[in-house]
Amino acid sequence: MSADRAEDTSEGRARPAGEGRGATENMSGAFKDVAGEPLVEVRGIGKRYGNIIALHDVSTTVGAGEVTCVLGDNGAGKSTFIKILAGAHDYTEGELLVDGKPTHFASPRQALDAGIATVYQDLAVVPLMPVWRNFFLGSEATKDVGPVKRLDVKFMKETTKAELAAMGIDLRDVDQAIGTLSGGERQCVAIARAVYFGARVLILDEPTAALGVKQSGVVLRYIAKARERGLGVVFITHNPHHAHPVGDRFVLLRRGRSMGDFTKDEVSLAELTDMMAGGAELESLAHELGQTMGDDSQVATSLRASAGKPHR
Repeated sequence: MSADRAEDTSEGRARPAGEGRGATENMSGAFKDVAGEPLVEVRGIGKRYGNIIALHDVSTTVGAGEVTCVLGDNGAGKSTFIKILAGAHDYTEGELLVDGKPTHFASPRQALDAGIATVYQDLAVVPLMPVWRNFFLGSEATKDVGPVKRLDVKFMKETTKAELAAMGIDLRDVDQAIGTLSGGERQCVAIARAVYFGARVLILDEPTAALGVKQSGVVLRYIAKARERGLGVVFITHNPHHAHPVGDRFVLLRRGRSMGDFTKDEVSLAELTDMMAGGAELESLAHELGQTMGDDSQVATSLRASAGKPHR
């Protein structure tokens, strides 16, 4: 096997460089259903743990070339929702449809095989390994050298650089340790890896939560880039200021229940922030604080202004 070909280790066949399971050429057309139905749809989905209701009656869709934002504070049910889509947990009520077909995932492997990849907040990378080794970690490309197989290092380096460049990430050297990259850049490497290995739907778990303003902007730019390439993106976040610029659809969760499923035309940033912060609760709190701090309306305005800002 020549150096510019590598074995697809998951399917047992060779593939030319640049034609991986997540090859990006013509990607936007490849993932769109002829009938225009969503890649993933959840209908009244929920999850119970005994008598505890972790999630109840959540409905939304994830379309090709769209970003669906799932917003909620801590304990809202975002993690449970992620685990259902990622195949880590099965749902106990409602329906999950993938490509229009009712689906139950028995494992994360099944979800991945269906093209649903999850990039968790705590990235599974080896900081001291080069970027290219992390990109192919667990799915290393090989080539035949006589009677044995060896790692196709040249292919993996070239492919890593090309795939990152396609996402707009211009690294001088893919041999540098991934731990030397910024948090935003590491997130973007994980996104590019998922795309290359066949993801049709990307679930991003709070990718901007631990990042500063500049790095958050980098990640948001790559989310938009993934959408342009035809992927369906599920963006989990507690920050409406990050969600609204890139989102096409918004699902708001509170205490395990859906507060609504809105398109961008149906909800403004101010309305998202108000619902996230709990408008009625803020008014009550403002009245309580106003008794000791002064004017109620001034307190309410200050609370709302801070509600959507990133946690420090």
